[in-house]
Amino acid sequence: MGIEIERKFLVASAAWRPEVRRSQPMVQAYLASHPGCSIRVRIAGDDARLNIKGRTIGASRAEFEYPLPIADARELVATLGGPVVEKTRHHVQYAGRNWEVDEFAGANEGLVVAEVELDREGDEFARPPWVGREVTGDSRYYNVALAEHPWREWRHEA
Repeated sequence: MGIEIERKFLVASAAWRPEVRRSQPMVQAYLASHPGCSIRVRIAGDDARLNIKGRTIGASRAEFEYPLPIADARELVATLGGPVVEKTRHHVQYAGRNWEVDEFAGANEGLVVAEVELDREGDEFARPPWVGREVTGDSRYYNVALAEHPWREWRHEA
């Protein structure tokens, strides 16, 4: 079984921008979602993937990902896709680790979240000075939750 271990943080400043190595706009359409898992199609440029992810709360979740032909992915999004998340993913290196900084658009515009993937839950890592509060355990910041209940609708409560 595939396991994703990541920690998620709100971004506190734009100090990460000069360190961006590459950026990629993405669209994620959720085909199905229930308390146990989500199934989504992600299109990033000419790359498309089907992703099945567990919805447990915390740093570790089951995750399976498979490549899709781009035409099939576009058809799935157009005909079966449910709620959508739009974002640009920026890759930033800090202290030997790749950080993914997601800058959201559409109904989640204004939200910027940074994630770091780990090999084990207990792995230590240096936090960049531009990250703020950790939101790993806050399910509102999961992409599937942002698709279903956009940040604009609840940000005043965050």
